[in-house]
Amino acid sequence: MHFTQREQQALREAGLSTDEIDAASETVVELTDEAAAELEAFFADRETVYSDMDVAHSSSDVQEHTVDYLDLFTHADDIRGYLRFDSWGVPVEAGRVLSEGVVELTLGPTVDGRVRFAAEREAL
Repeated sequence: MHFTQREQQALREAGLSTDEIDAASETVVELTDEAAAELEAFFADRETVYSDMDVAHSSSDVQEHTVDYLDLFTHADDIRGYLRFDSWGVPVEAGRVLSEGVVELTLGPTVDGRVRFAAEREAL
């Protein structure tokens, strides 16, 4: 079950049955899996992406990255994994598709923040 005990109690108090809560939980898992697949597809189809990542010693607001791969796994509503560029990589702690050609990932240690990635520089 995706929902915590408190969330389950609140949903029951709102009138949902156990079966309805189970169905909602399954939907959350399915949507999370779909989001992870969409994020991986975004990076798999591109050799170069652009980001609004804050990079030390850069005078540009938009960074260019050569992508090696994005490898994600899911658990309930959690998306985690690793984003590998040509010469470095970073853990991924969450992500979502913002629009066609733009995604957002929450990156872990060394970046520690949300970063938007786009297929085209102008999209940022």
